Amino acid sequence: MSSFRTARTPRARLVGAAATVVLAALSLTACNDGTGVESEGRTTGTPSTANGTATAPPQDEPAAGTTQDSGTDASAPAANGPAGKDSGTKAPAASGGSGGSSGTGASRKPVTCEGSVTRTTAAPLTRPVNHMLLTVTNTGSRTCFLYGYPAVRFGEAQAVPPVIEDSQPQAVVTLEPGQSGYASVSLAAADGSGTNGHTVKSLTVHFQGRSGNGSVGTAAQPSLPAQGVYVDDSLKVTYWQQSMDDAVSW
Repeated sequence: MSSFRTARTPRARLVGAAATVVLAALSLTACNDGTGVESEGRTTGTPSTANGTATAPPQDEPAAGTTQDSGTDASAPAANGPAGKDSGTKAPAASGGSGGSSGTGASRKPVTCEGSVTRTTAAPLTRPVNHMLLTVTNTGSRTCFLYGYPAVRFGEAQAVPPVIEDSQPQAVVTLEPGQSGYASVSLAAADGSGTNGHTVKSLTVHFQGRSGNGSVGTAAQPSLPAQGVYVDDSLKVTYWQQSMDDAVSW
């Protein structure tokens, strides 16, 4: 019995060693993914193309023909501000100088001479007799035009006296600030031929506009002598004149 056991021991060891060699060889050709059925020669990290089917690309790279959604359209530049607006640049504000210039121009534009921009005085004349001189002085800051003739009302008269047509000047009387224009009033007939003569103590002077139709602006009320002045139906006036001499020549 002792010799039999000794004879079988080396054979068992030989069989065990052979089995170990076979297992090692199989281990060298087997895949590490646990399937046990893989083609030989597979390179680690390369996608398999077995059966003609391509393996999907890694998830951190978009597949060909697709785009990743980053929330921004890559074809359009990033907006710098509201559409249609310049980025932070505004048009310059209108210059205050032009407004001031406009205001200056307006202050120099001529106006119509009337009571609010003039001072009117009435002074009886000794020559010609029964005449009165009206003087209108520009007290404003702008040039004014003294149109037509004075529409005068003595006392409670309802109508204005007629104008002496031949006294019309060739040009409209123009008064710079501080300058004066003139007109004379024939109060009564020198030969006493006038009718309805009476004494008046108040006078109102109305001013005409460019059209000559009616009065414009504020009327003037120059003072008369305390004893008043005598007028009759021959009452008439001249056109406004640029000089005193022209006014008293009628």
